[in-house]
Amino acid sequence: MYQDYIIIDGLQYSHWDRDYFKMLQASGVNAVHATLVYHEDARQTLTRFAEWNARFEQNSDLILPVYSVADIKTAKQKGKVGIFFGAQNCSPIDNEIGLISVMRRLGLLIMQLTYNNQSLLATGCYEQNDSGVTRFGQQAIAEMNRVGMIIDMSHSAEQSTLEAIEISSRPICISHANPTTAHEALRNKSDTVISALTKAGGLLGFSLYPFHLPNGSACTLNDFCSMIANCADKYGVEHLAIGSDLCINQPQAVLEWMRNGRWSKAMDYGEGNANNSGWPDTLPWFAGKDGMENIYNGLLQHGFNETDAGKIIGQNWFDFLESGIKPLA
Repeated sequence: MYQDYIIIDGLQYSHWDRDYFKMLQASGVNAVHATLVYHEDARQTLTRFAEWNARFEQNSDLILPVYSVADIKTAKQKGKVGIFFGAQNCSPIDNEIGLISVMRRLGLLIMQLTYNNQSLLATGCYEQNDSGVTRFGQQAIAEMNRVGMIIDMSHSAEQSTLEAIEISSRPICISHANPTTAHEALRNKSDTVISALTKAGGLLGFSLYPFHLPNGSACTLNDFCSMIANCADKYGVEHLAIGSDLCINQPQAVLEWMRNGRWSKAMDYGEGNANNSGWPDTLPWFAGKDGMENIYNGLLQHGFNETDAGKIIGQNWFDFLESGIKPLA
């Protein structure tokens, strides 16, 4: 049954208030990968950690911080939701490789090398020219491998992603994206990338952000589970998970910060456009407390057995974290 499994959502950036934590608790989700920063520098990242420390203090009956997978087990046992942190950009390390270990010690378990644009480490998926992983990026990957910080290439361009997979001595993740065979989008990933990722032991988290889905906000549970089933046939169940990219109750200003940061005076609409500049409509079958359970049941209806469905809704993330966040001896 659904509640028998460890349930993990591999990416969210919702409005983190007490009501939302209550909803997560009621959903049965045991842990969530929460985006800590998008464009914040090192100093601003410290403030984001401080804000989360206050949330943990004020909502200790509902949530707890995750520094190891043992904390996820504790969250499940106590009926709480574990929160583990990732950065959707490399901005928290400024241009200083030594800050990778500092951020890891503070609890940053995952970091993307890019967020759509060219960074000091690699090329983002919205750039016209993909120059691959930079010299700094090669050193950063090695340091992330050493300290047990997982590399995430969700917003990176194809060549950069393929190079990161090859350069990294440890499996990497694409925490929230879908195959381009299901929906053509700059943020989605080709069969070439997903094949290389999974052959190297990496993990793909399927996104529920409408711009990444077949039929957008009209994507059905059947559509979504069919996409997962197709990938399971190609790449194996053990490499598949959920990274919903859920952004519930966030204001327009947050969307504009995500898209524009400090890099553009002109409005960048990301995957939208001037006539469709707001948040896309959330999928009705996923937005509430039954979302992950709906996916679990949908997978069963698509022929997955309970064990494999349980892997996709959480166990694969748990296993990936268990090995990936251990520092190298």
